[in-house]
Amino acid sequence: MKASNKRASILLGLAALIALPGHAVTPSLPSMSVEQIVSRNLQARGGAAAWRSLNTMSWQGEMGAGASSYEAVTAKGTLERRTRPEKRLPFAFEFKRPNKSRLELQFNGQTAVQVFDGAQGYKYRPFLNRPSWEAYTAAELAQAGAEPGMDGYLIDYAAKGRKVELEGTDSVENQAAYKLKVTLPGGQVRHVWVDGHTFLETKIEGAPRRLDKSLHPVALYLRDYKPEQGLMVAHTLETAVQGVPQTEKITIESVAVNKSMDDARFTKPK
Repeated sequence: MKASNKRASILLGLAALIALPGHAVTPSLPSMSVEQIVSRNLQARGGAAAWRSLNTMSWQGEMGAGASSYEAVTAKGTLERRTRPEKRLPFAFEFKRPNKSRLELQFNGQTAVQVFDGAQGYKYRPFLNRPSWEAYTAAELAQAGAEPGMDGYLIDYAAKGRKVELEGTDSVENQAAYKLKVTLPGGQVRHVWVDGHTFLETKIEGAPRRLDKSLHPVALYLRDYKPEQGLMVAHTLETAVQGVPQTEKITIESVAVNKSMDDARFTKPK
């Protein structure tokens, strides 16, 4: 073998080795305990006093309905796959302690609503020709009960019956982060990535979605943090589902803190 060919073969072999998932470079961050990481995260988000005095929070903004693709015939008579831009829908999301939530979504002049009072959930979806309230399925109830709400998974995790373990470091969007494993009281596991510089959550593992008769991992990316009455709140949330090329993006345009909310808003109308 010629020397030049031998060098090329060695370089290709090294490149292939580096590209293997098992040989990814682990980011280097200072060694910290779970308690230290969670404490820094709480401080970065505004501090214990600010979050523990929080009773309600509401978001308003736009939610992506997901881009779609279609086939079209070009001027040359060939078939081409094109992508429609993602439709942006106005939404309002309300949270109230201990685990209540209400989502309103505007679509084609109609308002879809989902409510959860901490024990029972209901949905109203007129745009699907379902003009009456429907109870959550067992799977939807389990998912709603496992959601972290406005606090996230880390604030007061032990008091909420969660277990948090450090699994090492990882890279999220080219930034080094601490990877935490969170075990919920029901046994579900979620992972949370805390940025090694800002100590804000940068990625959260979501509940897997069933598509094509199989479960697909879900990741939620948190960006564009801004202060809201002493609290740091992410204003861009982007959900990525493994195997699905399009992501779903939420843009939060306004945040209200400790606004009065009647408990009746979190259940179906009587």
